[in-house]
Amino acid sequence: MSEIILMSDARVAAVPVAENGEPLVDVRDKLLVDDRKHKDSHGAEVQLRRGVLDRLLAAQALLPEGLRLLFVEGYRPPALQRRYFERYADELRAAHPDWPADRILSAASRYVSPPEIAPHSAGAAVDLTLADAEGRELDLGTEMNANPEQSDGACYTAAANITEEARAHRALLGGALTAAGLVNYPTEWWHWSYGDRYWALVTGAPAALFGPREPGDS
Repeated sequence: MSEIILMSDARVAAVPVAENGEPLVDVRDKLLVDDRKHKDSHGAEVQLRRGVLDRLLAAQALLPEGLRLLFVEGYRPPALQRRYFERYADELRAAHPDWPADRILSAASRYVSPPEIAPHSAGAAVDLTLADAEGRELDLGTEMNANPEQSDGACYTAAANITEEARAHRALLGGALTAAGLVNYPTEWWHWSYGDRYWALVTGAPAALFGPREPGDS
C-alpha cells in the first residue's frame, strides 16, 4: 500500500497558496444535491470554487449511463471547520487520555482536516457519492462521514473490508473524479478536492490555487 499523507503532515501546511480569486458558485442547478448537511452549514455547503464545479461536471460526464454524482457538502466556513475538528479531537482525547497532543492531531486529521489548512474552507473540496437515475444513493461500503472507529477502517478508500459491489462503485467514482483532475483524501472515500494545498502536494503543483475564505468574501 502506498504512503497515506495525512492533512496534519507538515508538508501540507508548507505548500504556499497563490490565491487565484475564483468565486464560490452555487452547485444546485448543476448537480444532484443531498441536504443532509444543511442544518450545520446554513446553505454554505452548496457552494464550490468555479473550477472545482467544472471538474465535477466533467467527471459526471464520464460516468456510465444511469449513474450520477450525489453532492453532499462543498464549502465549509472556517468557524464550522474548527468546531468539527475540536469536537472529534475531544472525542479522541476522552477515549485515549494517554495520547500526546501530536498523536491527537494526527489521529483527528484522518477524519477532519486541521482548520488552518482545510480544503473545505477554501471551497476546494467536496464530499460526494454516487446515485442512480432516480437519485437513490448507491452502496460504497460505509455511510458517508463514518469515522475510522465507527467503520473499522472501511472509510479508507482502499479498505479491504467492504463488498465487491461497494469496491466497484468506489472504483467508478474514483476513476471519473481522478480523470477530471481531482484528488482523493485516502482516509475518506467520499472526499475529493482540486486547487487546495493537499491537491498541490499530491500532484506536484508549485502552489495551491485556493486559500481559506470567510463567508461573504468577494
